[in-house]
Amino acid sequence: MTSRYRFAAASLLAASLAFGFAACKPIDKDAKKENKADATGKNDDIAKSTGLKTEKEQASYMVGMTIGKSLEPIKDEVDVDTLMKAVKTSLSGGKLLLNDQQAQQVAQALDQRLQARKVAEAEAAIKKGEAFLAENAKKPGVKTTASGLQYQVLTEGKGPKPTASDMVRVHYKGTLLDGKAPFDSSYDRGEPAVFSLQQVAPGWAEGVQLMPVGSKYKLWIPSKLGYGEQGTPGGPIPPNATLVFEVELLDIVKPGDAPTAPPAPAPAQ
Repeated sequence: MTSRYRFAAASLLAASLAFGFAACKPIDKDAKKENKADATGKNDDIAKSTGLKTEKEQASYMVGMTIGKSLEPIKDEVDVDTLMKAVKTSLSGGKLLLNDQQAQQVAQALDQRLQARKVAEAEAAIKKGEAFLAENAKKPGVKTTASGLQYQVLTEGKGPKPTASDMVRVHYKGTLLDGKAPFDSSYDRGEPAVFSLQQVAPGWAEGVQLMPVGSKYKLWIPSKLGYGEQGTPGGPIPPNATLVFEVELLDIVKPGDAPTAPPAPAPAQ
């Protein structure tokens, strides 16, 4: 089973387990009346703002949202009308069109299609990245290192440069080549990030080591120096993606001065 299919199945399982655990939680008798009143008030607010008048309608819509989100990775393989037909038949106790053996055969065929698509998309991503980097290298101000990392100096600082073992304080944002909404951004979080250069992907660490404190660089990181063939399964970065980062190096941080670090932007594989 492919990672995308496993992700969808795991999401559905997680949703069902969440419902199950919620049902099995011990009841706090002292808070029961208060919680019920609070829940009723919130449900009334939901009814007014959404038109979902009853608790059953609200719960049904919530379940539908959960299923829909879990199926997002394989949405091109799903016909919603047929899916709902199977759900209605199953819930009503009617005769399903597929028996267990047939369902397994269909699942295996789906798995094979998804795997083939995954391979094709990964190969296309490599070619797209290579073509982009080849053209990008010709642009004024863009430099390419021996590893294949590309960078452009936006602002050159005058401070010291970090080493591979240093911790740094940075502002950054990362996107795919399409330049759409960042998949990670310290700007969006409203505060700089602090972490060790030993905890990030090779391309990211190499780029930051080129920067004097006070600098702002733009980095283009080939997939082999980023998330590689795996990407972020179930996440925003596909396999073999070339990444684009803008990074401001604010400071080199002494270990004793480092706060608890947020997740690093591109953890080494």
